[in-house]
Amino acid sequence: MLVCDFFHVDCAVTLKRSYLLFVMEVATRYVQILGTTTNPDAAWTTQQARNLLAYFCDRADDFRFLIRDWAGQFTTSFDAVLSGAGIQVVKIPPRCPRANAYAERFVGTARREATDRLLIINEQHLRTVLQRYATHYNHRRPHQALQLTPARPDHPIAKSSCTSIRRRPVLGGLINKYGHAAA
Repeated sequence: MLVCDFFHVDCAVTLKRSYLLFVMEVATRYVQILGTTTNPDAAWTTQQARNLLAYFCDRADDFRFLIRDWAGQFTTSFDAVLSGAGIQVVKIPPRCPRANAYAERFVGTARREATDRLLIINEQHLRTVLQRYATHYNHRRPHQALQLTPARPDHPIAKSSCTSIRRRPVLGGLINKYGHAAA
């Protein structure tokens, strides 16, 4: 199952609102940032759905449902692209954000850990920050539902018997990576 949603970030210098579209695989909590734009119209959103299917390649058959809200950017063409690949689009009830809890949780986490702590300069800066945050979220950040392991770890998970911990800053120290130091 997949969930998708938009969230917005206001740029500090350009004073423009940028919108981010993301998709999360519920089983693994893996997040894919589809894109950012200042004008999320139907054509752009439909293209992002095509890009998502291209990203999945042969794995599109692994997903049966995509949960989304009633945002105006999601049109019948967006739904048609996904249903053509065998993914049924399920709309949550109006004004019920808890029905899309996985997406809302990611939005809150991304805001608390990254975008609310930075002055985003422009859309390019937002894209860079969110791609680095998504890499951290997918490969390093522990998830409670996954027994405190990352969605797709890019390093071996150390045993808890090690006592020496090393800290490495990410995003200029905004986020810290903690790992076991070599003996």
